Amino acid sequence: MNLASVTADFAFIVAQGEMEPIWFFAVAAIVGVLLGMTISWLVTRYLRRAVAQQAEQLLEVAKREAAVAANEIRQKAEEEIKDKRADLNREFDRREIETDIKLREIRAHEESLALLDYQLEQKQDRLARETAAMQQARDSIRDLSKTMRQRIEGVSQMNPDEIKQTLRDEVMLECQDELRALKREMLERSEQDLQTQARRVLIATMQRLASKPNADITATIVQLPNEEMKGRIIGREGRNIKAFEASTGVTLLIDETPQMVLISSFDPVRREIARIALESLVKDGRIHPASIEEAVARAGEEVDLNVQQAGEDAVQRLGINGLHPDIIELLGKLKYRFSYTQNVLDHSIEVGFLCSMIASELGLDPNLAKRAGLLHDIGKAVDGEYEGSHASIGADFVKRHGETPIVVNAIAAHHEEVKPETLYAGLVILADTISAIRPGARAEAMTSYIQRLDRLEKLAGELEGVQQAYAIQAGREIRVVVSPQHVTDEQARELAKALRRRIEEELQYPSTIKITVIRESRFTEVAV
Repeated sequence: MNLASVTADFAFIVAQGEMEPIWFFAVAAIVGVLLGMTISWLVTRYLRRAVAQQAEQLLEVAKREAAVAANEIRQKAEEEIKDKRADLNREFDRREIETDIKLREIRAHEESLALLDYQLEQKQDRLARETAAMQQARDSIRDLSKTMRQRIEGVSQMNPDEIKQTLRDEVMLECQDELRALKREMLERSEQDLQTQARRVLIATMQRLASKPNADITATIVQLPNEEMKGRIIGREGRNIKAFEASTGVTLLIDETPQMVLISSFDPVRREIARIALESLVKDGRIHPASIEEAVARAGEEVDLNVQQAGEDAVQRLGINGLHPDIIELLGKLKYRFSYTQNVLDHSIEVGFLCSMIASELGLDPNLAKRAGLLHDIGKAVDGEYEGSHASIGADFVKRHGETPIVVNAIAAHHEEVKPETLYAGLVILADTISAIRPGARAEAMTSYIQRLDRLEKLAGELEGVQQAYAIQAGREIRVVVSPQHVTDEQARELAKALRRRIEEELQYPSTIKITVIRESRFTEVAV
């Protein structure tokens, strides 16, 4: 029974006259209150449901807005991290450049100090010679004075003929001393003129040549379009990266660095082939063992073409004719080889130009000189199965391909492993040294450079009888001072040989190292 039925029944009873009107109104009021409470409860219930639904909608909107705000904050944080990482990379590059500049300044100071040291030694030698000459002259004057006194004492007992003969002998003796002094002066003046002429030729040659420094690398970086490409390069269970390393002979380094793969190999030709092949695979997107083999084969053909073109460009640049095709191809391989940050092909071309210009200054054949200069380092491109130094290997190679004995000897002697037989060999030695030691030509890491100098001095200091050891000329020369009380001249000679053997066996170094052992005895007296 609901409220409507009760109201209807109540109205029927009133209509029949069974209830008084006052009671009727009381009951109607009660029924109205009950009806109002029911309606109010229903309305309140409806409003609560509406409010709950609206609250849920507002909560869902708030969650979505919070997610959007979180994504925006995350994106801003990632952008800030990228900016900070870029700033750190730029700061690292700047500090690396500053370190390189400081290293070059240190080397320049060392070369200046070495030059000053050499000039000081020359002055000391000259002063020592002058002091010895003055001492000799003083002793000669004393002896002459004593002799004259004795002769004057005996003049009174000599006849005129004996006096004439004595005077004639004295004049001849004085003339011999003057002739000897004149001869020494002429020799010194000739030596100075030769040194001045040599400086003039070298300065004129170096001023005519302008070249840029090169950078040596043992690793190549390949940029990737996205991080997903790293998984394709690795392949399932690493089969793609294994196939790539087996085909190219290089090592692929894939780390957490974003969108970047490192190709590492000490063979620059293999590294170049791997770089070209990997870039083509990344561009194509299809990476599997079969496509890797095809890409490596195409890259090898492309590198062979580049090698041939580089050799022909080098020969054309120097204007050399008549070279064997195998020699030109071997020259092109030098494009991918470096020696202490210096590109070997650029170095060979530079040596060829230097040899040509110096030969022109000296009146020699510039074409023959530039030919020997261009081919002097060709042995560095010969395969590793040949034994011997690159100078001897290169000389044998060009000799088999019809080069003249002058060029063959210049190549074999450019590191003074064999005796130079012509002036052209000396030109190659000089031009090779100029190209290697010019500022910016070659570089070495600061830490390894300091360690090498320290190790060089320690090797010399460990020998018995050594008092002091100094590495100069940027590590290209070591001067060892021994104790004259404990080391004889013969032992000093043997000590130099022993130090040379230890350096060759235990130390890694560029070019050559000159060893000078100094044994000096000084005797000092003070006259009062």
